[in-house]
This record gives sequence, C-alpha cells and structure tokens, in this order.
Amino acid sequence: MSSELKNLSSYNKDEVPSGEKCSIGIVVSDWNDEITSNLLKGAIETLLQHDTDEKDILVEHVPGAYELPFGAKALIDRKKFDAIICLGCIIQGETRHFDFIADAVANGIMRVSLDEEIPVVFGVLTTNNIEQARERSGGRLGNKGVEAAITALKMSVL
Repeated sequence: MSSELKNLSSYNKDEVPSGEKCSIGIVVSDWNDEITSNLLKGAIETLLQHDTDEKDILVEHVPGAYELPFGAKALIDRKKFDAIICLGCIIQGETRHFDFIADAVANGIMRVSLDEEIPVVFGVLTTNNIEQARERSGGRLGNKGVEAAITALKMSVL
C-alpha cells in the first residue's frame, strides 16, 4: 500500500499487544540522521506507550543502511530479543546506487529474520527525495518508526 494513502502513525491501540515483557533491539543508521533520529524517537516513544520497559530497549547505531542487517545479527548474537527493529533512510540519487543498496538491505534484513527465527522489522524509508523522507519521519504522513514499533510488538507474540 502506498503511504500516500495511509498515515504511518495511525493504528488501533486495541490491536497492539503489550510490550510489558518484551525485549526489543533497535538498529539505526546514522546516514540521513535528520530522518533516522526522528524514526528512532517515534519507535522508542511508541514502545514505551505500550508498556515496554526502557531497560528492555537496546539501541545500536550503524554507519548506514547497508550495515543494518549486520547490526541486527550482532544484536541477536549478543542477547535474546523478542524482536529487532531496523531503522534507516535511503534516498534516490542520480545513479543506480539506490537500487543496489535498497535491494541489499531489504534482502539482508529478511535473511537475518528467517535465519535467526526472530522478527526483524524493516523500518527503512526508500524515498525519491528528502521531502518524502521528512513526510514519513514525523511529517504529514506520520512516522515509519511508529509503524515499525507496532509491527515489532505484534510480531513478538508469534
């Protein structure tokens, strides 16, 4: 579904399980920090609103989106988590670099999730420009970090 048709921060609170006993890891890319810091803020605030204890949220930073799958795997190897959230932002440029990075990141995150048998949530914006990224990281279309946190909580009960 196009995010133009949905606010990423809209959800039915009654359909979200409590995070009271959840341990959540978050891996966030430092590239496009203006955007990813907003995604991180949205994710943490949402987890806390759903009773996840602050001590049960571990945040690790990686240089860019390409490093998110490795960061997720490193967290899983270090500690038991109920879910991992990967947050990043890849913006289309003038070359095909965007295509290679976006594809590698999506496939890498899915591979870690399936190989490790733990939900690893794809909270990565892939936008055409910085304006679209801003709209999806706390702007008029909501915050992908909120959506990623809700997904993590829902998947953690499987």
